[in-house]
Formats: sequence, structure tokens, C-alpha cells
Amino acid sequence: MHIAIIGAGVSGLLSALELIEQGCTVTLFDQQHAGQAASWAGGGILSPMYPWRYPREVNHLAQYGKQLYQDWNKKLLPQTGIDFEIHETGMLIFDEADFEIGLNYKDQYQEPMQHCEYLSREKLKQVNPQISEQFQHAIYFPQLANVRNPRLLKSLVSYLKQHPLVEIRENTWIEKFNIQNQKIQSVQTTNGQHFSADHFVIATGAWSNCWSEQLQVSIPVEPVQGQMMLFKSPENWLPTMCMNNVMYLIPRTDGHIVCGSSMNHLGFDHRPSITVQQNIYKACVEMVPELANFPIVKQWAGLRPSSPTGIPYIGKMPELNNLWANFGHYRNGLCMGPASARLLRQLILKQETLVDAKAYSTQRLKLSEGAGVIL
Repeated sequence: MHIAIIGAGVSGLLSALELIEQGCTVTLFDQQHAGQAASWAGGGILSPMYPWRYPREVNHLAQYGKQLYQDWNKKLLPQTGIDFEIHETGMLIFDEADFEIGLNYKDQYQEPMQHCEYLSREKLKQVNPQISEQFQHAIYFPQLANVRNPRLLKSLVSYLKQHPLVEIRENTWIEKFNIQNQKIQSVQTTNGQHFSADHFVIATGAWSNCWSEQLQVSIPVEPVQGQMMLFKSPENWLPTMCMNNVMYLIPRTDGHIVCGSSMNHLGFDHRPSITVQQNIYKACVEMVPELANFPIVKQWAGLRPSSPTGIPYIGKMPELNNLWANFGHYRNGLCMGPASARLLRQLILKQETLVDAKAYSTQRLKLSEGAGVIL
């Protein structure tokens, strides 16, 4: 079976990985370079931030993220020489309004990754001595980890480019689907080339709405800019991830600390803003004052694929027999990515699914008036 995947971010790359493991051949198309855009720009926390603020369907997929990344890293590392750097730091959350609900969430759902405990100031200093004196307590999630997403993406791209069942076509913009008898016969690029396959997958992240008009279906996905900055501290200087007022610090194994993040509706503008940078800097130094002593080595912004509830669309597209969706992950594409890709593979190949697929169905998408007439 030959499957064409449009979009080579983390969703497209992991979908390809799942499918070739089952013997499928895959062609990946990306409008720029594989493994870039929001997938590269994100922080890589392997859990939704404040999981109790998200629908259960988001957490159902996210709970598989850490283990599946560990499994894939073990398989790919000998071939690529690139470690995902899954860093098991745990996380401190300082938002007092979330303490009770966070502790209750842990008791209610019994998910190992979401186990947390209340820390007084004395215990907080033992867990992370760099925290500001203004924080007298926290809730602590010892099992939370982060993945170094640029390295994850490099490893995925490297592995797939070496694989005999995979072709990656970068700098290739798919302009339209050629539809006949409720099937995609081929896709057409901007320079007029046609590519056929047995099945087609839309994994185009923040750009997914661009298919709405041709497919006669409303795809409510739009870009939301998130901005980040990167400090360089000594190795192992910051022992845990930290979160307060939706701002986070994510330590990498080599002492880099990723700080973010903002949310701005600016269309497809991904230029960093000085004002947002100042807000992020202030929030992060408020949590860890000593950060002010270390250099900022980089700042950037990415475009998240926002969707109405943050529950992604995974499954067969309406009215078409061989077009599939894997998009709309909003802020949790990296942690939901492995399970989303597995679910997609299971649906395409008609296998038993790891979660109830109905919750992610594209039947939630609204058909445009007159849809189905030309399909």
C-alpha cells in the first residue's frame, strides 16, 4: 500500500514511521523543509500543561507520549546516532489556584505521569534550589519529562530519508486534490506535477484550513503564534521544569533552558516581538532570578495549529474514501504526536485502535453547503 502524506512536521513524520513499520510505502511532501515549523519551535513537554484544563481526549493521547518516544528513540538511535534526549526532570507548578484541582486530578485518574505532590518551601528548595523566595510552595510532578524536539525531528528525518520505503519531497507545495468518484486520484503541485497513491493524509498543521474550499468542508484550524527564548546555563544547573501563569522553563541536558510561551493571533506572521520577549523574560526571571546572570542565545516563534477544543482531527475525511486527517493538535502536538500517528495507522489499516477513535473523528467538521456534489 502506498500512502502520500502532505506535511512533514512531527505528525506527518511519526505517521510515516508507523506506516512503514507495517510495510507500507510512503511519500512525504512538505512546502519547505521536513521537521520544521511548529514541531521544531515547541518546548517538548511530554504532557499537556495543566492537564485538568484540557478535554480527556487530549490527555488520552498524551499519556502515551513519553513511552512511545522512548521506544522510538531506542529503535532509531542506532541508525541515526541522534538521541531524542528525553529528559526526566519532573515539573513544579506554582499557580496556587491549580493546587487543589491538580491534586484531585491525580487522585481521580491515576495516570502515573500526572502523579503529583504538594511541596512546602523547605521541600521545594530541596527539589529545586534555584526557585525564587517569593514562591513558598508548589505542586510537583516527578515523572514528567521533556523531549528535545529539534533532535527528535532530526532523528526522524534522518531515519526516514535512509529508509527504502520512504521518499521525502521537500519544497513541494501541494496545490490541489484530483477527485473522482469520491476518491483522491492524485495530488497536484504548484508546478503541475501529479502524484498518485492509494491513500492520502493531511498533516499540514496550522495550514490545514487551506483545504476547506476545495474539499467543501469547514476546517476550523488557524495559526496561533507562540514565542520562545533560550538561555544557556551550566549543565544540570536547573533541575526541574517550572510553570507559572502558563509560562514555563524547560531545562535541556546540556544546560540550555527553553523559556516560553506566548499566544498571539497574528495570522502566518512568525516574527518574534520585542514586547513579547520582555514579557517572557520577566516571567521566567520571576520564577528563577539567577537566570538573569546567563546569556540569551536565541529567540524564535512558531505557529500552533489551533482548533476549537484542542482535540485533533484523526480519521477519514468526510465524503472521501481515501483521504485522512491528522491535524488540529493546537498546543499539544508533540506530546499527542506518537499516539495520534499510531491511531491514524490503525484506522487506515483497519486494525484495533489504542483509544476510542470516535472522539477524534472528522465527522465533527461541518460540510459546506452543496458538499458532495462534485466529489
